[in-house]
Amino acid sequence: MASLQNVSRRAVLLGIGAGALVLSLGLPGAAQEEPQQFGADAMPHGWRDNPELFVSIDADGTVTVTVHRSEMGQGVRVSMAMVVADELEADWSRVRVAQAPGDEPRFGNQDTDGSRSLRHFFDPMRRAGSAARQMLREAAADEWGVPLDEVEAQNHVLRHAASDRSADYGEMAARAAAGEVPDRETLQLKTPDQFRYIGRDDIGLIDNPDITAGTTRYGIDAKADGMLYAVIARPPVLGGRVASHDASAAMEIAGVRRVVVIDAPGQPSEFQPLGGVAVIADNTWAAMQGREALQIEWENGEHGSYDSEAFRAELEEAARNGDGVQVRNQGDTPTALADAASRFEAEYYIPHLAQAPMEPPAALAQVRDGKCEVWACVQAPQVTRVRVAEKLGLAPEDVTVNVTLLGGGFGRKSKPDFVLEAALLSREMDGAPVKVTWTREDDLHHSFFHTVSLERLEAGLDDQGRPVAWLHRTAAPTIGSIFAPDPQQKLPFELGMGLTNMPLDIPNVRAENPQAQAHARIGWYRSVSNIPHAFAIQSFIAELAHEAGRDPRGYLLEVIGPAREIDPTEIGDVWNYGEDPARYPLDTGRLRRVIEVATEAAGWGREMPDRRGLGLAAHYSFLTHVAVVAEVEVTDAGDVVIPRVDIAVDCGAHVNPDRIRSQMEGAVVMGTGQALMSQITFADGRVQQDNFDTYLVPRMESAPREIHVHLVGGDSYDRPLGGVGEPGLPPVPPAIINAIFAATGQRIRHLPVGDQLRA
Repeated sequence: MASLQNVSRRAVLLGIGAGALVLSLGLPGAAQEEPQQFGADAMPHGWRDNPELFVSIDADGTVTVTVHRSEMGQGVRVSMAMVVADELEADWSRVRVAQAPGDEPRFGNQDTDGSRSLRHFFDPMRRAGSAARQMLREAAADEWGVPLDEVEAQNHVLRHAASDRSADYGEMAARAAAGEVPDRETLQLKTPDQFRYIGRDDIGLIDNPDITAGTTRYGIDAKADGMLYAVIARPPVLGGRVASHDASAAMEIAGVRRVVVIDAPGQPSEFQPLGGVAVIADNTWAAMQGREALQIEWENGEHGSYDSEAFRAELEEAARNGDGVQVRNQGDTPTALADAASRFEAEYYIPHLAQAPMEPPAALAQVRDGKCEVWACVQAPQVTRVRVAEKLGLAPEDVTVNVTLLGGGFGRKSKPDFVLEAALLSREMDGAPVKVTWTREDDLHHSFFHTVSLERLEAGLDDQGRPVAWLHRTAAPTIGSIFAPDPQQKLPFELGMGLTNMPLDIPNVRAENPQAQAHARIGWYRSVSNIPHAFAIQSFIAELAHEAGRDPRGYLLEVIGPAREIDPTEIGDVWNYGEDPARYPLDTGRLRRVIEVATEAAGWGREMPDRRGLGLAAHYSFLTHVAVVAEVEVTDAGDVVIPRVDIAVDCGAHVNPDRIRSQMEGAVVMGTGQALMSQITFADGRVQQDNFDTYLVPRMESAPREIHVHLVGGDSYDRPLGGVGEPGLPPVPPAIINAIFAATGQRIRHLPVGDQLRA
């Protein structure tokens, strides 16, 4: 396979070595002199999106698609390869995938987050495949001296019917590499009826055989000759540091080589290591035993008194006192509330959550001869490269980041603090490769947590029980707290996740954001701030329906209003990475449609047995519309059983339906955990959960018995794609909570449910 090559500003590179074609085509705004910016003003670290994706064809006909996003089970490697192979007219059995290293100059933004991978790269990958197909056809036409329009490309073979000549792609790769690159405007993309792979259900994951056989290498599997192993005792309180330590007992453990103090960072720490004391040994067990033997006195700092219950009271007070910054103001909400026929208010709380991927963070690094090479399960390899270079005082081009498969991520592995730890320790060990392993306890104690949140809603109702005024106050520490000193308000992109862009047909709407200080590291978590906003809004609408004596389905549709397209910038939606809002209008018709599909499939309105009910919720996020109907049974003992969940999703065209279903199923299970059992709590500044016996996630007996995924709008190739990885999650908890109310008459406003039904 030809190696990856640098790419010129033409966005196309052809021909390296004999018998190979290497092609990169499809920068958004191809041939730009400077990389296109997406959301640089909204995002605190100025993300840049400049995708350069490669497809190569070897002399033997092997097609290799280089994927620059990380694979963590969502199927990005297979989906991108499917798109290229389809437009290329490749034989799928001859397609391979290579994982790109972290390299922003070549690949631009490599962050696998925001449900953006296929959404942003469907069109560029199509163009890359189409361009390669056209160049192969031109090479064959030139070789055979025939008109281009008489040469067909089909299933890896070039044919000229009139002369009965044919050639394998590999035979024409070298000649194609020497040809001219087609202009973007001249590319002949397939029409949807011509697709061979796009839209198919039966492709499967490229990595499945290796995963099944246990031969796949994740970050935790990385090995190198002469490798040493390290675990780290980190400050138990955010901002803490080592006051003193005694390593003598640790050094008595067989296999322990050295104990190293890692300095704590200043605040804010961004993605930097927390500091602490590292034990480096000949194996992980010895390192863990050595850590247990350490005697450490910690200086806890300003967050040593952080307590979840006390902080919840602070958030409640902040949400009630009306001192928040106005982030949306439509109509005259105070007057409309005062003049309403009746008023209703409620508060909703969600705790911190941990991503808790099945594979905890792990990284192997080697620093020698002025260079650093790492192997790690990272979602943001280009950020990792830059941060490692900064930490070691190296140029970015002297750092190589090899991306392994990820055993889950959910946003945790976008932050490369664990990679920096490995790099620092390798330097301390004179260039020996050092692998840092986080235990489950480490992961739960020192994550970048999903923010705790208190949502207060007030509605003024007319004499029919319909809202004419709506006030929403959201109090939560912001992700910006890891990038800037002590910010007190949410960032615009957090507010634009279901709060300021709420698409309800209400004449008077005000949203406010009171101050809230962060006492823990706050970070991305699957679906981010959509989670508390959807939980509060969809629960509140169901409560309003009950107050009005209305069916929740009909009431929700009425509050959404008639089908219409809304300019998202008019109501504060900034979560689109700078994409043209005219291409991504908020479409209430699509939102209504997924509600109709999910409720019809679930048999909404059917008579239910005692202590069993149906709950509905819907949400728009990551440019995708999702509705969920949960069927819930609450036993006499207060246990929650979920016989069935129906989830309808409209993400635009269905490039890989199997992966869409998988992502929706996973979102339902994860959302079940959020609703019923998962939480991170703090006392004396310390996380109280240690492992999966206390940080509870759904097991087989608590997961929904049946999950039915309904795909809507899959033939809509005339509009941009929406995301898939994250938007299935936000409506799941409120659907479950609304179903619990339907089954028992008991309203849950504080997640998780836990023992509340046993009171």
